[in-house]
Amino acid sequence: MRLVLHGQPASRGLALGRAHVREPQMHEVREENIPAGAADAEIERLHTAIETARNELMLMRQQVQGALAHELGEFLDLHQLILDDPELVLGLDDLIRTALFSADYALKLQRDRLVAVFDAIDDPYMRSRREDVEHVIGRVWAALHRSPISATPGVAGEVLVTDTIAPAELSHLTERGVVAVITGAGSALSHSAILARGLQLPLIVGAHEALAQINDGDALLIDGHTGEIIIEPDADDLRRFKRLQRDNVRERRVLHKLRDAETVTRDGAQIRLLANAESREDVIRAYELGASGIGLYRTEFLFMQAREPPDEESQFLVYRDLVMGMRGRPVTLRTLDLGADKADRAGIALSHEPNPALGLRGVRLSLAQPGLFRSQIRALLRASAYGKVNILVPMVGFREEVLQVRRLIDRCTAELAAEGHAVADKVALGVMIEVPAAALALGSITRGIEFLSIGTNDLVQYLLAIDRGNDAVAAHSSPLHPAVLRVLREILQYGNKRAISTSICGEMAGDIAYTRLLLALGLTEFSLHPAHLLEVRRVIRDSDLGELKKRCARLLRAQDRAGIEAIVAGL
Repeated sequence: MRLVLHGQPASRGLALGRAHVREPQMHEVREENIPAGAADAEIERLHTAIETARNELMLMRQQVQGALAHELGEFLDLHQLILDDPELVLGLDDLIRTALFSADYALKLQRDRLVAVFDAIDDPYMRSRREDVEHVIGRVWAALHRSPISATPGVAGEVLVTDTIAPAELSHLTERGVVAVITGAGSALSHSAILARGLQLPLIVGAHEALAQINDGDALLIDGHTGEIIIEPDADDLRRFKRLQRDNVRERRVLHKLRDAETVTRDGAQIRLLANAESREDVIRAYELGASGIGLYRTEFLFMQAREPPDEESQFLVYRDLVMGMRGRPVTLRTLDLGADKADRAGIALSHEPNPALGLRGVRLSLAQPGLFRSQIRALLRASAYGKVNILVPMVGFREEVLQVRRLIDRCTAELAAEGHAVADKVALGVMIEVPAAALALGSITRGIEFLSIGTNDLVQYLLAIDRGNDAVAAHSSPLHPAVLRVLREILQYGNKRAISTSICGEMAGDIAYTRLLLALGLTEFSLHPAHLLEVRRVIRDSDLGELKKRCARLLRAQDRAGIEAIVAGL
């Protein structure tokens, strides 16, 4: 019988296939105690399972090949680091030896504890890292029960329906002809989602009813653009699917032709398209797609993937390679943007904060760790000798923070020159506008800086006092609020009048539903994920900037979200 389910689109694309339902890696585990004399044997059983999981990861790391080898290898290395974390193993041992819990139940308790920590994190990307913990613990659990986690469906035309999917599995799925993946849990910001987009494998996450409603062998039609899942589609569904497939093929051909096209409106206005990046692969893809540069490189991933903060030399080598990879196009490197409980694995030990969103994060954290910040600034400055480098500082709320960063850059520049290191004559300094206080105090915040980057994700969250990751209020989290549009307009006008380069690097910039809205508000620099670059370029080339600007006053007069949505729909 036909049934429609919905999840969160994580990797776009259309697929029609036979369902292969895989039960959760960890079934419901009940509390189970062991005899006091059995603790050592149970710990040995657990350690054997951990070693098995470790060997599986090492084997997969050795077998990774092809264009995605580096990116997939990074994910596997991260899982290896989690597995090697002594706190994880010691915690499990203690639960078995002290509380006399079985290895299964100890794993469950550790999983629940770690998941709770990640769920409390404000930043949605960092919160999605809970999936990596679940994948690692799920692998150990599978080893305990001698059920290889790598046993994935291998029949061409299948759609995998599961609770969660590890990045390492995805490459095997595509090799075997699996056409799509549906998960009951997960996030569009997870490592798996990132890799699925690179593989162009349709992925829908957070389809909470999928495992309960879908049976092995069901025919499934999934739309990775909308998150719609149709069980046993009817004739009308199949006709629509074929039509959409034809449309997608035509669209890909059109977009491919735009790789080398100018980003210019119909009335001749030049618009800059920059790319957001977090890996070397993103940088390579951005260059190939004709991005004007990197508008945001997230340096925090270097810190998250190791138990100790990377030293100056290791950071320098990464930054240098990224800069050279853009072959003369500018690269904006954002300084460490972590906060409180997000940084423990990097050795940045901070006390637990009741509200991390308003705590020691972004530039506040960097200034509180002067040695750490100094080594990063030195590495960034050294990389500037290999191409145009801009330094972007996150979460700025006070002019004093800008002054402290500027003094540090000047000091480090002088030190490096004295040591014989080459540094560019000019390294532009910019700040992210994501704290409402900064948006309202641009006059003081912008003194001595060369560019602005608007982080709409956090700015919208703080303006509306809504946690966009909280399901209970997520429906109210929208940039189409009168206050948001007015603040964006004021920032853009301020930058334009003073010749301060101003871009938007949040999710809005990559969503074609907002492209014409942002043009109308005065945006001329978009920074977005490379996957969205061509479609945004197409919308811009089909737009008349002069006509859009005439609609700006009407947009700013709108009194509510519904009114704004109606105007945006007509742009």
